[in-house]
Amino acid sequence: MADAKEKGKSGICMLGAKKQKTWLSDQSFAKKYGFEAVDTTGNGYELLALSFDGTVPRFAKHAKAETIDSKELTVYFDMQCPFVCQNVEMIKNYCEANDVPATFIQVDTLQKAKELPCVFNNFAVFYKGRFETVNLLDADYIKRILKK
Repeated sequence: MADAKEKGKSGICMLGAKKQKTWLSDQSFAKKYGFEAVDTTGNGYELLALSFDGTVPRFAKHAKAETIDSKELTVYFDMQCPFVCQNVEMIKNYCEANDVPATFIQVDTLQKAKELPCVFNNFAVFYKGRFETVNLLDADYIKRILKK
């Protein structure tokens, strides 16, 4: 917090959820220090913020859409997590071996990140145009998604 204040930032924000997700920080800790939920999505994600100057961040409009035009398996990813690369390769191999059409979109620019159709930590999966998960996949998880 001191670093953000020293650099003249408007505040600090973090991603949370109404129901705790395994990969998210425990938001009760942040709320103890004054963070408040300032925006939500339809599937329970919350944007928590600690404002220093009264301004309040919001999710980008696209992040609340949770739909895309493509009906095939679509994976958005970035390279922040060391496990993403091997997971993307595993999904590609699975899809090729099982004749599953799939699209992989690397989120490697700020503009791409701002236009994402969902909340995003470093991975997001859509199928039949609908948001499915932000969790990395294994073969069984892919099968469950494809049965929908």
